[in-house]
Amino acid sequence: MKKLLPILILFAAALLVSCAKKTPALRAGLRASSYGIRPFPDSEWWTESSLSMASRFEGASPALVWIVGTVDGRYCWLNFPAPEGKKSSDYENILFAPLDDNEAYLQAFDEAGIKVWLQVEPGGADVETLIHLILSRYAEHPCVIGAGVDVEWYQQKTYDEGKPVTDEEAAAWVAAARAVNPEYLVFVKHWLIEKMPPTEREGLVFLNDSQGFDSFDAMKAEFAAWGAHFDPSPVGFQFGYRSDADWWRALENPPADIGNALRESIPNLSDLYWVDFTAKEIWSAP
Repeated sequence: MKKLLPILILFAAALLVSCAKKTPALRAGLRASSYGIRPFPDSEWWTESSLSMASRFEGASPALVWIVGTVDGRYCWLNFPAPEGKKSSDYENILFAPLDDNEAYLQAFDEAGIKVWLQVEPGGADVETLIHLILSRYAEHPCVIGAGVDVEWYQQKTYDEGKPVTDEEAAAWVAAARAVNPEYLVFVKHWLIEKMPPTEREGLVFLNDSQGFDSFDAMKAEFAAWGAHFDPSPVGFQFGYRSDADWWRALENPPADIGNALRESIPNLSDLYWVDFTAKEIWSAP
């Protein structure tokens, strides 16, 4: 028994490490923006396409990065009206649309079981305020899983390629989301590690949207380095850009071939999204 005891201790320690580094559940789908795909498809197309994307990966849930706030100079333009009794002038660097562009889509995604990130390109707007506005408006939709911040556009008038996110800012963004729903997550997106919060990890997913790779191998190497840097925190990737089309068009099944290669090499992978700019090459649309 004394000889077995060290072995049992080692086994228990290995089991604890394994549990601590449990592979996250995978979400897979498309990125959606008003400027990335025209004419903008209906909810049926987005549902079928995200289901198709997810079906390429065993155990994956269909998901969308749904952009509800786009940068316009120093402003973030939200594609829904201001809260009742409010107007754009009540907020600094935030503009609102006269009509809601998202409600009907989100209702369809609720019914289809699609998971949805609501993303903003913040410009000079306060990110905590943006997160509160978008998540409060759509909190009744079970499809919504949290907010996304494209850091490339964070105070981009002052900082080249966006302001680096501090630990304090990242924690405040997660707190703003979880004030609406304690289950919500926040993703922060960029292609440069130095733009990400240095050590804050709670409630965050780290998305990489790098593009312009010389080859598939170059993409895999850069994305693997991103995954390793943030391990064991969840990471995700956007791909399918036109700047990479010379090599991905040569693949037999581009979404599956890219996504499965990343899944094999990045144990903390949680999100895979094909970008809308070329989505019609994969999923035909009117």
